[in-house]
Amino acid sequence: MDIDTTTAPTATTDADGVTTTAVGGVRTLLAPRSGPVTAGLLFRVGRADETLATSGITHLVEHLALHRHGLSDLHYNGATAAAYTLFSVTGTATEVVQYLNGVCAALRDLPLDRLETEKEILRTEAAGRGRGGHGMDLWRYGARSYGLVDCAETGLPAITAEDVRDWARTRFTAENAVLWMTGDTLPEGLDLTLPEGEWLPAPEPTSALPATPAYFHGDAGGVVLTSVLPRSTAARLFAEVLGKELFRELRQKGGYSYTAAAEYQPRDTDHATVVAYADALPAKQDALVGAFVDVLAKLRAGRIEQADLDSVRASALAQFDSPDLAAAMLPGTAMNLLMRHRHLAVAGARAEIEAVTVEDLHRVAQELWTDALMQVPGRGVDWAGLTDAAASPEIVTGRRYSALEDGKVALLVAKDGISLVTPNGQVTVRYADCALMQVFPDGARHLVGNDGFSITVEPTLYRLTLGWLAPLDAGVPPASVVRMPARDPALIPRPNPSNVQLRAARPDRSGAVTAWIWLLGTLTVLLTAATGVVVFAQTDPELSPEGPDWAAVFFSGLLTVACAYPWIEYLRKRRRGEG
Repeated sequence: MDIDTTTAPTATTDADGVTTTAVGGVRTLLAPRSGPVTAGLLFRVGRADETLATSGITHLVEHLALHRHGLSDLHYNGATAAAYTLFSVTGTATEVVQYLNGVCAALRDLPLDRLETEKEILRTEAAGRGRGGHGMDLWRYGARSYGLVDCAETGLPAITAEDVRDWARTRFTAENAVLWMTGDTLPEGLDLTLPEGEWLPAPEPTSALPATPAYFHGDAGGVVLTSVLPRSTAARLFAEVLGKELFRELRQKGGYSYTAAAEYQPRDTDHATVVAYADALPAKQDALVGAFVDVLAKLRAGRIEQADLDSVRASALAQFDSPDLAAAMLPGTAMNLLMRHRHLAVAGARAEIEAVTVEDLHRVAQELWTDALMQVPGRGVDWAGLTDAAASPEIVTGRRYSALEDGKVALLVAKDGISLVTPNGQVTVRYADCALMQVFPDGARHLVGNDGFSITVEPTLYRLTLGWLAPLDAGVPPASVVRMPARDPALIPRPNPSNVQLRAARPDRSGAVTAWIWLLGTLTVLLTAATGVVVFAQTDPELSPEGPDWAAVFFSGLLTVACAYPWIEYLRKRRRGEG
């Protein structure tokens, strides 16, 4: 039977032994298991619900809610993921009740006197953790929705006590929560009183990709692929088959990789992400990329072994033979209830696994390729039909400010956006699509676009003039602005004096050269007009009865072209931010 995910029912027990009930309006699942009691309190709110300017606020609420537990031998934890927040605990029934009651009491009345301290703890935690990961979500979604899991918690400096209080009051509510707990019955004294609210659906995904399938260059030392697919039993089994095929071809046969695998990760109510990866030494990375692509081509061509399907099917069915099955299924059942995704009872789940065919896996393989995003080392994979996800955006037409150390590096500041141009490429952030602008008292501006591309403007490094900030401060939406505290002067970047002096001795273009270019532009206009007059005069029978003097026409045109070429080249470079 399926669990009804639309209402909080009275206590009922299904055929698998899972009891569904409610405590203080919180939907609750129970299942018997020997040993200590384990519980998890889930809320449907996470990093993907934030913006870059408020990122970190959910994690901050989680930390504040756990502060009063302090040092304890009790095994408990909190976790903030992309689409949910979890408070988990293992102990005696009394300890579990005290923990859950304490979490809910703290969510009703957060210890906001700890706000700045907990911010520092989060910053320290992030510094110790590092960026890590492969950055695939940022490339796929941009600096929004599910891409925020790859971003720093940049909203922390500007988050106020009122922001935190409001976030907890509207997101950490009874209607937006699910509790699961091992045990036959609810323990006495459990108080899950929380603010009233409503269930919040998972955030809509954003996209930063120009097209799919796509790729970008990375330094992960191998290949990573992600693809978002509809949640299904066939997709879950396909991920296992893909992992087996990658291991067989890339490690056992080719010897390119030590690790080659694939995973199926539910993302929200209706979609999951398949992640495939393989590592390689630098000397073998080109061969690895080719072999990786060949595996994908083989599967989407339908060359899938029945034996592989039978093998992963047997493993999937074996999970139902574990002892305390109902209790083991509780976390997944509770997550489905939280996300309002259908949850099949064991009989239905078995039937779906047994019904998957090789043809079903073939269809999934084709869907996976259609939505694929690959991170590759070395050269690109355009040859395989993938689009470069890092294709350079258009640059703005605006005022040019050169870097002090290198005249080929420049900022272009316009009314609608800002561009950074360098010999190696260009980046543009349009103000209307700016996810975050960090404002520093020393004048620095750090901008991040919704697509995840960023520009750092350090006034100490550019030949900026008075008023350069006005377009940025007027154009970026106020909701995307985070005002930062003053920086340690030692952390403010400074140009290398010897490089600046070198540029001063050999400037990119003197005032005399600039005047000469503009003079050529003026001459071009005048000569163009004069050439037109000459052509008209030489081809008019009344003015030139003896016929055209083609030498005069040619000379006039040649002179015009000679003046026009440097002027046109100057305009072209100015358009590209090079002049």
